[in-house]
Amino acid sequence: MDEAEKEALREAVREALRVVIDPEIGRNVVDLGLIYDVTVEDGGIVYVTMTTTTKGCPATGYLKEAVQTCVWYVPGVEYAEVRLTYEPPWSPDMMAETIEM
Repeated sequence: MDEAEKEALREAVREALRVVIDPEIGRNVVDLGLIYDVTVEDGGIVYVTMTTTTKGCPATGYLKEAVQTCVWYVPGVEYAEVRLTYEPPWSPDMMAETIEM
């Protein structure tokens, strides 16, 4: 898999993740800034690093599972793993500028 293919898969994953909606805020995880990184390795291996709005967020399990399931459905993905982090902590400044709260 060359770099252009990896980038195309990375963008396809990010676009697919727009269907995952945070149940508390009602916006998708990409526009909320909850997706910190999407890494694609050879063989269609995808790692997503994400966060939640707070460390004790009651939707953490739901969001992580929804992101994982969504990534698996992207054509070209052979393996998907979601990693949760709280560094840096999420803040409203991370949201896309098109979102108004």
